[in-house]
Amino acid sequence: MANKNGKSAEKIKAKRNAKKRADSSRLGRWLRGFLLLFLLGVAGGGVAFWSAQNALIKPLEVPVDGFRMDVETGSNLSRVLTRLESEGVLRSPLWVRLYARVKDQSSIHPGEYMIPAGSNAMDLVARLNRGDVTRYRVTIVEGWTFAQALSQIRNSNKIRQTDAGASVDAAAKELGLEGNPEGRIFPDTYIYRSGASDLDLLRQAAERMDSVLAQEWENRAENLPYKDAYEALIMASIVEKETGVPWERDEIAGVFVRRLDRGMRLQTDPTVIYGLGDNYDGNLRRKDLRNATPYNTYVIGGMPPTPIALPGREAIHAALNPKDGNSLYFVAKGDGSHHFSSTLNEHNRAVREYQLKRRSDYRSSPVKNSDSD
Repeated sequence: MANKNGKSAEKIKAKRNAKKRADSSRLGRWLRGFLLLFLLGVAGGGVAFWSAQNALIKPLEVPVDGFRMDVETGSNLSRVLTRLESEGVLRSPLWVRLYARVKDQSSIHPGEYMIPAGSNAMDLVARLNRGDVTRYRVTIVEGWTFAQALSQIRNSNKIRQTDAGASVDAAAKELGLEGNPEGRIFPDTYIYRSGASDLDLLRQAAERMDSVLAQEWENRAENLPYKDAYEALIMASIVEKETGVPWERDEIAGVFVRRLDRGMRLQTDPTVIYGLGDNYDGNLRRKDLRNATPYNTYVIGGMPPTPIALPGREAIHAALNPKDGNSLYFVAKGDGSHHFSSTLNEHNRAVREYQLKRRSDYRSSPVKNSDSD
């Protein structure tokens, strides 16, 4: 009983001490506020009032197009204000520090800030306290490869390049992605702060892909020929590369799923092109279709060993929710869309119509609307 009573007494004492410290802190803030008000009020039109007004209310000395500044990690408000005073931007940092303490805005966030013309010291303190840093965007496009995405990220504005992000293999190792990391990051637009590293964005994109794939896998159709979500990702990458027409994705996926179910080869050109790597010169020849690589679906059965591109959510959804039907073949019509056939004879007729007699404005991708370019 004595021990319990002793422990209870210690807890009560600790609570009392904590309350005293909190009261002392509140009293300190009140006294500082009172001091500032006293100096501003009692001094009236004197030097203190003029100095405080000059420091807090008058616009900062910044160019008409604004002023950019970097706040390093670990920096504090006092250091930032002193630097701005030395650069001629700010007057009397003492008053600004006192103001920040009274307003409880002394804490700041690191990053790059744009201070617009006309801002005063009170605006500056609020901006630093909220962390209103400049944000940048980088877009990873659906259908790109991991290597293309890595290059885009590393060459984006204000990105910090790391040795671990210098190559696909190094980045994959750092992210914990075993083997070929193709298809393992999600194509999207990512927002970041100045100083973010290439690996920061890659890690965010990898986590996003894991999340999207898990959600779509959870809501997949029944009786699909995939043993796991990764195989669905492989299929999604093929669908992504085969068509840029949104309403065709599920029909393309349906063709490939039916071919797998019947033991037919996929025979899709994008996998062959991926397997050729740097040897692909923009021209796919008959000999390339006979070239045995792990990705040549004219030669191998089933799917390639990894994705061939970065699929978006729509392609992943299509791969996991393919359209029902009888079509087993498709051929590009030259306007970005495809003609689907359920028999080989019909497919051969479509090939003769659309491929052997190509229209003068033939294209494999759909025409973009002018307002979306």
